[in-house]
Amino acid sequence: MQSISSKENELIKHIKKLKDKKERDISNEYVIEGVKLLREAIVENAKIRKVIICDDCDKTEVIPKDVMYEIAKYDCIYVTKNIFKYISEVQEPQGILAIVEKNNINKDIDYSQDIIVALNDVQDPGNLGTILRTVDSVGVTQILVSKGTADSYNPKVVRSTMGAIFRIRIIECEDLEKTLKEIRKHKFKIVVTSLQTENSIYDINYNKKIIVIGNEAKGVEKNIQEIADEKIKIPMIGKTESLNASVATGIVLYEYVRQKLNK
Repeated sequence: MQSISSKENELIKHIKKLKDKKERDISNEYVIEGVKLLREAIVENAKIRKVIICDDCDKTEVIPKDVMYEIAKYDCIYVTKNIFKYISEVQEPQGILAIVEKNNINKDIDYSQDIIVALNDVQDPGNLGTILRTVDSVGVTQILVSKGTADSYNPKVVRSTMGAIFRIRIIECEDLEKTLKEIRKHKFKIVVTSLQTENSIYDINYNKKIIVIGNEAKGVEKNIQEIADEKIKIPMIGKTESLNASVATGIVLYEYVRQKLNK
């Protein structure tokens, strides 16, 4: 077995380039790293193009035998420890990563779901990853993201999703306002989070609603607020006036879950 040991290898250069959004868009690929994400990718039948294994890393032994058995079905490439550290995005790599095809080919919106979540320029990768994980936890299988939202396939976003990235269809909207108006034709109402209302998240029925989550600093942009059917806010009895975008999303979505469980 021969290991790649040169940084000039074309595959190694490609993996390094995949940390940039431009390269991810061109190749329609992204990188996942670690045993948990790779196991999730296998279970969810993600399109794994290549598996990269460190042949002399200290932590390679943490890779379970069942995972090693499964990855043998894919195109596996071995690299030296120095090369793996060079391409890894984490501080303590487990010695395994993979190149995966994006799950963004199907742009069709599923109108059969109770709610649709739309992100209006959420820019922090950690927030975006946590929101994707939360959306997955409430049984929603798609999300709309505006052009100004952070890249869903950013390495930090992918790690933060803890595997939800493989289950959520990410629909990128060139013009979010136009997309929302189109969804409204399918008997959905647009709901935005706003401080300029007396209605709380407990005052609406979460059935056929598009829930729009705004930018961390500016909230939902003005033109989308103007077309909203309903505005809601999270009631707070402390001195804090606003919440982190991912925390706010979680609170709103779990009111949806509460209502659903009570039916």
